[in-house]
Amino acid sequence: MRRILPLLAATTALFSMTLAHAATIYPIDRATILVSSPFDLKVEFDNVVAESEIELTINGRPAAEVLGQDPRFIEKEEGVEASAIRINGIRIDEPGTYTVVARAGDEAKSVTWEVYDTPDTPVARNVIFLIADGLSVAHRTAARIMSKGMTEGKANGRLNMDELDHMAFIGTSSTNSIATDSANTMSAYMSGHKTAVNALGVYADRTEDSLDDPRVETLAEALRRQTGKAIGVVSNSELQDATPAAVFAHTRRRADKAEINSQIFELRPEVILGGGSAYFLPQSTPGSKRKDDVDHVSLYREAGYALATSGTELATATGSNSGLLLGLFHTGNMDTTLDRQFLKKGTVDKFPDQPGLVDMTRAALDVLSRNEEGFVLVVEAANVDKMSHPLDWERAVIDTIEFDHAVGVAREFAENNPDTLIIVTGDHTHGVSIIGTIDDEKEGDEMREKVGTYAAAGFPNYEDADGDGYPDRVDVSRRLFMAANNGPDHYETFRPKLDGPFVPAIRDENGRYVANEAYKDEPGAVLVKGNIPTSGDTGVHAVDDVVLQASGPGAERFKGYMEQSDVYRVIAEALALGVRHTN
Repeated sequence: MRRILPLLAATTALFSMTLAHAATIYPIDRATILVSSPFDLKVEFDNVVAESEIELTINGRPAAEVLGQDPRFIEKEEGVEASAIRINGIRIDEPGTYTVVARAGDEAKSVTWEVYDTPDTPVARNVIFLIADGLSVAHRTAARIMSKGMTEGKANGRLNMDELDHMAFIGTSSTNSIATDSANTMSAYMSGHKTAVNALGVYADRTEDSLDDPRVETLAEALRRQTGKAIGVVSNSELQDATPAAVFAHTRRRADKAEINSQIFELRPEVILGGGSAYFLPQSTPGSKRKDDVDHVSLYREAGYALATSGTELATATGSNSGLLLGLFHTGNMDTTLDRQFLKKGTVDKFPDQPGLVDMTRAALDVLSRNEEGFVLVVEAANVDKMSHPLDWERAVIDTIEFDHAVGVAREFAENNPDTLIIVTGDHTHGVSIIGTIDDEKEGDEMREKVGTYAAAGFPNYEDADGDGYPDRVDVSRRLFMAANNGPDHYETFRPKLDGPFVPAIRDENGRYVANEAYKDEPGAVLVKGNIPTSGDTGVHAVDDVVLQASGPGAERFKGYMEQSDVYRVIAEALALGVRHTN
């Protein structure tokens, strides 16, 4: 272990607390930074200042002495009538507490960072990080009831995630809001730095350019810098979407998908499977969403990747000896499990051979496990969130069941490879609860009167006769009643949406979202008045903590309440990322 720097004297800390504020120092106060991990330092002043007025110190010494670089002065940032200083790509090689003070004229700002070390020897060889986007407790409970059943108040079986033996509550708030999105939440998991809504791998600064913000190192970059481990990402969303992108990307704007796609290729993960092929194709190709002629599919092929564009091809592509696999199964987001596997709705007619999350996870593990140094695999179940937004609970829950089956694949792998750390969590929650049941056999035409609460709820009558872990039908006569605490005006039909994903609200002639009258005439439909602004067409994320569960070496570090940025530290310590393992 490296030498720990002494803490600053109490008088210095007290002095720092009394400083007037400049706009911001990045990294922010209380940032936790992996030793030797590169990051950008930036100070934004509130006003235009002279370079000669600026003083930047770290633990009382000139920053240039500590960091080995002089700050770059920016008299006026583009579009901003204020000055800044910046040092890119710095690293701190000694663990300890660092207090950074910036002064210019009457302005002053102080922040304190903790630079942490890791053990010299890793305890885990592999990490499988499984994340269901938007995973809330209600999703898990509903998945257990629908897939396992319940008798006399006791579950008839347990989910795979129920068997993971360490647990923590995880705070999800961003640096600029208690409410959050998938970009900064996953970015915190994947970098150890909390940031602002929509940001990935950067601290969101005040300039308009979304690609010039102060960067922090991502997990994929740390693995490339410090180890010879293979990297894999699996998602049923676009691979450029916020959650998978956070493994690699640096941008203030999660919508920079073409740029994100280029950043993924810069790191060349050994396995990348999901949707979003539209950003791999040159603009001349029908369906492309690029604005240039770069053909990323050709780039990957030239780099030695086996390519799969269907479930059938995926089954054979894993046999490639290259150890590199690219799977692109949809131009956009892949279809939900309910649509893809059971109802054949959504876009299944256009993409009839999409693999599921389980098949993609198995394929990824098959390829990644050949790497002698081990691997890190990130698996995202994106549709839990994408179906919770439009209040389409059956689709969200069936995808939660599929996600749990993928957790089962990870557990099977870990049984044969006990040096594998498994982490299962969500990036944020949704405001959803299970209220009771809906019983079609109750008398009357009003669906609202068929809702059973308390003792009247009884138990739902889902069945799994074929034993595949999914209910044979979601439109049973007594089914779960799930409801959101937020959303737009919409018609509650009290029934699963078997004709395709729910579209609760549409825009009217005034640009406001109103209840979609396509559902108005369904028997017993009830108009539910929304409680979010009329600029919103779907439900929104909740601020509730997410539940994280884990097993394997290093999992004991997960306990109590933790910030999402703390999760990265557990991964870094399990893999000893503070110590270089390869030349």
